[in-house]
Amino acid sequence: MQNIPLAERIRPKKLSEVIGQEHLIGEKGTLKTAITNKLIPSMIFWGPPGVGKTTLSNLIAQELGRPFYTLSAINSGVKDVREVIHKASSLGLFGKDIPILFIDEIHRFSKAQQDSLLGAVEKGVITLIGATTENPSFEVISALLSRSQVYVLESLSKEDLQELLERAIKQDEVLSKLNITLKETESLIQISAGDARKLLNILELVVISIDNKEIVITNDLVVEKAQQNIVRYDKNGEQHYDIISAFIKSIRGSDPNAAVYWLARMIEGGEDVKFIARRLLILASEDIGNANPTALVIANNCFQAVNVIGLPESRITLSQVVIYLACSAKSNASYMAINEAQDEVRKSGNLSVPLKLRNAPSKLMKELGYGKDYIYSHNKPSDKQEFLPPEISGKTLYNPSNNSKENAFREGLKNLWKEKYNY
Repeated sequence: MQNIPLAERIRPKKLSEVIGQEHLIGEKGTLKTAITNKLIPSMIFWGPPGVGKTTLSNLIAQELGRPFYTLSAINSGVKDVREVIHKASSLGLFGKDIPILFIDEIHRFSKAQQDSLLGAVEKGVITLIGATTENPSFEVISALLSRSQVYVLESLSKEDLQELLERAIKQDEVLSKLNITLKETESLIQISAGDARKLLNILELVVISIDNKEIVITNDLVVEKAQQNIVRYDKNGEQHYDIISAFIKSIRGSDPNAAVYWLARMIEGGEDVKFIARRLLILASEDIGNANPTALVIANNCFQAVNVIGLPESRITLSQVVIYLACSAKSNASYMAINEAQDEVRKSGNLSVPLKLRNAPSKLMKELGYGKDYIYSHNKPSDKQEFLPPEISGKTLYNPSNNSKENAFREGLKNLWKEKYNY
C-alpha cells in the first residue's frame, strides 16, 4: 500500500466524493445531468493539471457501467488507437454498451492520430473523452472538436485544497494511523498551485521525511522538506510563468543571450514548443510591430514550422527566431494604439458613424443621406476627410515609436494631416 502514491490511494471512488467542479458535477451541473440521463456526448476536458480530468473520466465510465479504455498521447500511436477501436467495435457486435475511450494529453496527438478517431466517434463506436491542459481550439482538429462537447475544469480553490488535505490525513490507510496535525497549510497550498496531485505528493513527502511520533505540519517545515525536491521548472506551476516572463522581457530588452538561455530552460523543462511559438507571435506584434513588420511573418512561419517539425529539431528554428526578434528594432506603438482606442470607446460609448461614411445599399438610405459627400480617396488623395466621429475629431491614438520605419510613418502622416493629429 505504501508503494502506491497518496494521490492514487485516496482517488475518489464515486462522483459524490469528487472535490471541486461544482459547475459540472454539482446538483445543477451540466455534466451531472447528462450522466443522470445516461446520455453523454464525446467530450474534451480542458483544465490545468491535477484538477480531476482522469478521475472524472473513470467515474463517468463506472457510473454508466461502460467498458473503459485509456490511452496516453505521449506513448500511443495510430496503431494503438485502431486496436482500441477494433476492440470497441467487437463489443458493439455483442450488444454491449458503447465503450468510453479516454485519451490523456490529447493535445499531443498529431493530426493523423486525431483523424484516426473521427470515424469511430461519428459512428458511435466509442464515446471519446480527451483530456488537455491546452486550449482545444488550438490543439484539437476542428472535425473532432465539432463532434465533442468541451467542458472547462477549474483550478481547485484554497478551500477545496484544504478539504483535500484533511480528507487525506483522516481517510488514507497510511496517514490516518499517524499523529498528524495540520497547523499551517499556506505553503502546501501555494506550492501546489491548485494541483491536487502535487499537493498530496508534497504532503506525503513531508510526512515520510519526519521520524517523530507527532507530526505538526507548518509552513517552515514544508519549505524546508519540500523545496529541494520541487522540480525547478514546472511547466504548469509558478516557475512556468516566471520563466516565460523572463524570456519575453529578455527579447523585449534586445538581449539575445538571455533570451536563448530562457528558451533552453523551457525546452529542457519539457515546455510545449507550440506554446513558446505562440508567445513569439504575440510578441512580434506587441513589442516589435511596425518597427519591423517582417517580424510577424517570421514568427508566424516559426509557429507553422514548429507544428510540422516538433522536437528535437524545432529547438533550432525557435533559437533562430528568438535571436532575430531580440535583435530587431522594437515598437509597442500598435499595442498602445489599440489600448488607447479601446479606452476611448469605453469612455465615449457608441458614437454614431458619420453619415457620409455609412454604406447606402438601399434607395431609402440614400435619401436619408447615407454616403452623401463621401469622396473616394483614390480619386482625390489630397482631400483629407473626417473619418472619426465629430465628438473625437483630431484624437491621436497612434503615436509612432522612434525607429527608422515608424519615423518614416510619422513624416508621411505629418505631411498628410498637417496639424490635425500633431505628428
